[in-house]
Amino acid sequence: MFFIRRFDTVIRDELLISTGGVIKKAVAAFGDSEYRNIYEIRIRNKSPVIFRTSEGEFFVDKNMNKTRDINIAVNVSKDDINKTMELMSRYSLYAFDEDLKRGFITIQGGHRAGITGKTVIENGRVKTFGNISSINIRIAHEIKGCSKKIIPYITHDNDIMNTLIISPPGYGKTTILRDIIRNISDGTSGVKKPMNVCVVDERSEIGGNFMGEFRNDIGIRTDILDSCPKALGMEMLLRSMSPDVIAVDEIGRDEDVKAISEAFNSGVVLICTIHGKSIDDVYSKKIISNLILAECFERYIVLGKRGNYFTVFDSKGKQIYKGD
Repeated sequence: MFFIRRFDTVIRDELLISTGGVIKKAVAAFGDSEYRNIYEIRIRNKSPVIFRTSEGEFFVDKNMNKTRDINIAVNVSKDDINKTMELMSRYSLYAFDEDLKRGFITIQGGHRAGITGKTVIENGRVKTFGNISSINIRIAHEIKGCSKKIIPYITHDNDIMNTLIISPPGYGKTTILRDIIRNISDGTSGVKKPMNVCVVDERSEIGGNFMGEFRNDIGIRTDILDSCPKALGMEMLLRSMSPDVIAVDEIGRDEDVKAISEAFNSGVVLICTIHGKSIDDVYSKKIISNLILAECFERYIVLGKRGNYFTVFDSKGKQIYKGD
């Protein structure tokens, strides 16, 4: 199948702008086209930069050449991490205060940088981070057309079916969801009737919002609530935006399920993703099991590793397709 990717040169340039010191040099060691296979960059103080790719892990040596040998890999310093955090936040880390409380910031290009380190706790909640010791950059790949084979299984006549996309972290469910949203909004890839799609993008990963600008193509009939908790966002959209479809990523909280139930009752179509290995795995999650028992979702899409294959189940959990 022919997919259209966001230019790999753009991804590399976005990462070069957002990193410093040894980390920046490590990013530069990989060519433009190699970024299509890199999905995560893990950065830890006094440890090598780890590039996680579809071909395994890579490092860089002291000459800034890529290598698979961790024994000759160059280590990151605290100064490298501090400089990178400054660049990621455009020297205004306080502007990302709300995101930091949730353990990440979204950088240019819509890439999400998770962080760990010393937390400052106030009233039982994370107020901010002190000494940041590690960064995990999850690279946002926009791949137009990647949901083309899935679309026929979540449509019936001119309607979209309530769908739950299931996969472990890092298998591409957000990439698939983004492309489904675009197709429904634009009426492409077999979607016969364009629809108004509303998205609650709690982590800024679907639209790729950075400093008020959405980097990803999510369709001309799509409206996004960015950096908004999913449950609150769904309630707001139902009241004010008259959506045909609501899409949310990574459901899992009690309040998410309650808001989803209210959306079902209002007649709006839901397309959601959740972490899990299978329907049985998701069913074991008590807060989700009632939705499955009630057959609220008409389709379950279980993704294989890195979205290379998928399995489709109907509302009763009966397998109706398995393939690439």
